[in-house]
Amino acid sequence: MKLTGIALATALFVFSGLASAQAPNDAQIAFIVVTANTIDIDAGKLAETKASSPDVKAFAKRMVTDHTGVNKSATELVTRLKVTPEDNPTSQALKAGGDKNLANLKSLNGAAFDKAYIDHEVTYHEQVLDALDKTLIPSAKNEELKALLVKVRPAFVAHLEHAKMIKADYGKKS
Repeated sequence: MKLTGIALATALFVFSGLASAQAPNDAQIAFIVVTANTIDIDAGKLAETKASSPDVKAFAKRMVTDHTGVNKSATELVTRLKVTPEDNPTSQALKAGGDKNLANLKSLNGAAFDKAYIDHEVTYHEQVLDALDKTLIPSAKNEELKALLVKVRPAFVAHLEHAKMIKADYGKKS
């Protein structure tokens, strides 16, 4: 469980640090968005194969589908705008945190895996929403990029609520 805490702390630090750091430019925002979605896709693919709960498996499948769709939209937009996504300290820290989370999840099985995955999903989506609201949407200069971020926000809210529901169900079973 220690690695989950480290990955979570990294994500929390990165997202909370977004507001106090220099505002990211559109190319950096694009890279952050793709990185954040890829992290959830990778965790979701792992959960599709390792989760023991049908609810967790279904949630993981939804994460893979939805976040793949967001990445496709983001990639199409930056290609059309001729913007090259720019790696940055935030995206690098997100990637490192995602890698640590995956390493931890790979070491778990059964109910322990399911709980760690869902716990991470709740906190991760809370932090993504915070970053969207406080930094990414306000910092986006390109109106189409801003519109995409605003458009996908409700899906992140739905993911968070779904993860919280699954987490609450686990609390009742314990």
